[in-house]
Amino acid sequence: MRFRPFFTPFAILSLLLAAGAYAQLEGGRGAAPIDSSGSYEVSGIDVDVEARDADAARYGGWRLAQRKAWVQLSRRLGRGGAMVSDGTLDQIVSGIVIENEQIGPTRYIAKLGVLFDRNRAGSLLGIAAYSDRSRPMLVVPLQISGGIETVFETRNPWQEAWARYRTGNSSIDYVRPAGNGADSLLLNAGQISRPGRGWWRTIIDQYGARDILIPVVRLYRTYPGGPIIGQFQARHGPDNLLIGSLALRVNNAAGLPALLDAGVKRLDDMYQKALRQGALGFDPSLNPPPTPEADVIDQEPVDDDGTSLAEIVGDTAPANAGITITLQYESPGPTSVANTESLMRSIPGVRAAATNSLALGGESLMRVVYDGDPDSLRSALQVRGYQVTGSGTSIRIRRAPQLLPPDLPQDSAPTG
Repeated sequence: MRFRPFFTPFAILSLLLAAGAYAQLEGGRGAAPIDSSGSYEVSGIDVDVEARDADAARYGGWRLAQRKAWVQLSRRLGRGGAMVSDGTLDQIVSGIVIENEQIGPTRYIAKLGVLFDRNRAGSLLGIAAYSDRSRPMLVVPLQISGGIETVFETRNPWQEAWARYRTGNSSIDYVRPAGNGADSLLLNAGQISRPGRGWWRTIIDQYGARDILIPVVRLYRTYPGGPIIGQFQARHGPDNLLIGSLALRVNNAAGLPALLDAGVKRLDDMYQKALRQGALGFDPSLNPPPTPEADVIDQEPVDDDGTSLAEIVGDTAPANAGITITLQYESPGPTSVANTESLMRSIPGVRAAATNSLALGGESLMRVVYDGDPDSLRSALQVRGYQVTGSGTSIRIRRAPQLLPPDLPQDSAPTG
């Protein structure tokens, strides 16, 4: 007796592919952005402060850096560099970035960066915080090194450089994925070369973006540990259009992070310049496609001998069968809602009547499905004592005031 193997080659291949996809989903394959708040940043603030001890000197240096940074930020945004109190600065400063510092027993020397909350600083300066920013742009950083193209398939220095970059001062609203979960499946090197709009629309909707930016770096190493040349390209859109390019070089492998940081800054400058010049135009094909409309065939059915169906059965069908009408009516309480719905259902030709927007004490909206012309429904409501306004499929009703007849005799013998 021959035993058939339980696992066929196709089944084994399927299991391996499933395991690979699961492993690709598990764990983080990228670096999360260190600052996604969009804060204003002022860097390169030099401070040199002496105090009674090291902590006091450091605290005084940070206070001094806040004041200097605020003056620079105010001038940069066109507000003249007016100074504010230290208490106000403590409320709008969101962080201190230590670029370099030397701490002594009574002295503090450092180069610092200051982060300001965009909303609070903007309101204090009287400017709109996000008025100068672009639409959300999904960043897909592509690194090419040793002939291997990588986005989020594995952790790489190029994606880490984009995660380190502080985007608060940029006019580009970057959406930077962290490389976790399904990022490595959705955003990979193969996706960049696929111009299909349907899948791109699905991806950018997944990340809350409206467009795509593809910063590319190609690394050339002369020998292990030796000089590295980086060729950078700023690309845009699902068609991978080239915006600009440049080349940078470092003398050894230890300078690779600095090389990539400089490349990110230069590419950001290119994207901002392209935005100002209108080169980052929105591709309308990334919008969701319009809902297809049903084709209407304007042809009357006929019998075999050429006689029309209307001539056989008579023209008894209404011209507008089953139209939807929006009815606005006064609803002071639940009883009035129930009474109005009952009244509408009692009118001949009304298929359904239900309140879809209830506002007790105000005016509610009712959806009415009616077999006939809206004018006939207006006439039926007027006969039942309503004042009807509006036109087409949107009408408003209200109870007509009860007026006394003009020839009513005066009551000369009141009781009481």
